[in-house]
Amino acid sequence: MIVFRYLSREVLWTLAAVSGVLLLIIMSGRFIKYLAQAAAGQLDASVLFIIMAYRLPGFMVLILPLGLFLGILLAYGRLYLDSEMTVLSATGMSDRRLIAYTQGPALLIALLVALLSFWVAPGGVLKTQQLLNQQDALTEFDTLAAGRFQALGSGQRVTYAGGLSEDRTELQDVFITERRGDGEDAVLGVLVAESGTQEMNPDGSRYLVLNQGFRYEGQPGSADFRTISYDTYGVLLPKPEVQTEVSDREAMPTLQLLREQGLDERAELQWRIAIPLLVPIVAFFAVPLARVNPRQGRFLKLLPAILLYMAYLALLISARGWIESGKLPPALGLWWVHGLFLLIGVVLNRDALFGARQAQGGQHAAA
Repeated sequence: MIVFRYLSREVLWTLAAVSGVLLLIIMSGRFIKYLAQAAAGQLDASVLFIIMAYRLPGFMVLILPLGLFLGILLAYGRLYLDSEMTVLSATGMSDRRLIAYTQGPALLIALLVALLSFWVAPGGVLKTQQLLNQQDALTEFDTLAAGRFQALGSGQRVTYAGGLSEDRTELQDVFITERRGDGEDAVLGVLVAESGTQEMNPDGSRYLVLNQGFRYEGQPGSADFRTISYDTYGVLLPKPEVQTEVSDREAMPTLQLLREQGLDERAELQWRIAIPLLVPIVAFFAVPLARVNPRQGRFLKLLPAILLYMAYLALLISARGWIESGKLPPALGLWWVHGLFLLIGVVLNRDALFGARQAQGGQHAAA
């Protein structure tokens, strides 16, 4: 039991370190994407960290299996390099027992991944989608920042305000340009004003009332522009369409997926089951791959081991796509991929699984 706790602690500590690094890399990339959307006015900057928190369980579903795999390789590689595995073997620690001990932390991580995959991650995707739908319902002035040009509609409309009140109802030094049409028929309209105010009507429509400004309209490249001076000018703001329905199958509860018969839904269900099953299988064939000669270094087998893991994950993703396209029967699902790599694990562990039995058979024959 002492050896089991020692090996588990080494694997779990390495798992935590590796998973932390992987999570930091993935979260940074996704945060930069959301930050770019906030800079473009597509998202409110105040919801960035909320979205990242909701997406965290989905990231952990894929990070934890890889973290465990690398944790076993690095932790056991160090034990082989420091000859600690040699000492354990000399005291009666067999390879078969080492495999059994490794499945302890692997099953713990598999249960955690199953909890995330079946319940927590879909709920996070649902909350994220609902939050993004709310952001889509915001107008350009809800995300406008003072002193920044904000483009909407693929650059067809650009808005600028030199000053903005805290409640976003009063603007100063307003500049709005809108392009209608393409090519030679394009018409450019420009509005400038000293100040502006947002007004809400009882029917829900909103107007931007501009004060003391000018309107310019004409074709780009032409000197024939129409100029209008005004004291008050009202601009109808488009009424946002609030979308409440979430159709993303990744956000569906697992119990709902069990009742669905569509190919996409069944493929999603198979995927949620596949990731927790992947954990004990990769731990199974990670044990022989972690075995290194102290003269060779602990990183000798790291590259081929990672390639084997990536082949496993890539085949799962491909099989999921085949189910969605109807090329693979949903009843077969992803089980055959697990069976294939479980067989690879048996081949890699053949000496540990069958060597002792053959040795005992030889001893009985000699007796």
